[in-house]
Amino acid sequence: MALLTGCAGTEELRAPSDRDLEYLQSLDEETLRSLDTDDDGLSDWAEMNEHNTDPLSADSDGDGLTDGEEINEYDTDPNNADSDGDGLEDGEEVNSYNTDPLNEDTDGDGLTDGEEVNEYNTDPLSADSDGDGLTDSEEVNEYGTDPNNADSDGDGFNDSQEIEMDTDPNDSNDPPFLKKGDLGTVNFNFDKSNIDKAAASILNKNIKKLMNSSKFRIRIDAYTDHVGGDQYNLRLSKRRAESVKQFYIENGISENRIESRGLGKAPQPCMDKTEKQGCRKNRRAESHPLNPYQYEPNN
Repeated sequence: MALLTGCAGTEELRAPSDRDLEYLQSLDEETLRSLDTDDDGLSDWAEMNEHNTDPLSADSDGDGLTDGEEINEYDTDPNNADSDGDGLEDGEEVNSYNTDPLNEDTDGDGLTDGEEVNEYNTDPLSADSDGDGLTDSEEVNEYGTDPNNADSDGDGFNDSQEIEMDTDPNDSNDPPFLKKGDLGTVNFNFDKSNIDKAAASILNKNIKKLMNSSKFRIRIDAYTDHVGGDQYNLRLSKRRAESVKQFYIENGISENRIESRGLGKAPQPCMDKTEKQGCRKNRRAESHPLNPYQYEPNN
């Protein structure tokens, strides 16, 4: 037992573990101002007469912060475990997530801190958890995309790029995309520009892909081998490019989707010199898809 000396003489003061509210209410103001029974940083007088907190409990609302921390340091409500009503207790915000216990949406992204932590597993300190250019709220509330995955549908375009391109960020087939190498190359016999059976088969496959990717245009680049003069081979390469172009047009590809170039002799002198076919790979027409979008897929 401790001794308290006051103007009325010497009185025995109960130890903190022996005090109850009725006992504290029996003490005078001066005594109460000198006591901090629950050791929370607030005097018993302040708890009982100013803050309406429990002088016998260091954490009146059970939120993980002492009443003294709430009053003196964080300006939170010591009688409300969740001062900002965001779904996270004040102690969680301060000690676990480093969020603002007085601001329900610390990062200002349109989702409360509690929604980010408890529902979406997003970062309550970053408005754009996956760094795709859309805020977490836009992803959740407007577009239905995954705020933790920059490319929700896995098509190589991030969600923000798809919104800009007016394509569906949740559909891996939108936009239908043709990458370099997706369209087959055709080859020609020596000094010929006609489309043979093998070339027709390749071009028909190209046409099917182009039909499924209607926004794409194509560029045809045609070449010759290195036999003969430059001017003759330039004219021959143009005839080859034109043959491929006409095949596309005759089989359903609009002329305004096609550009063609005859480029003369292929850059590499002979890509596949054989006794039978001699440099056939040089005698070719390449079909290059022309990206209509402002972005390239990242895969």
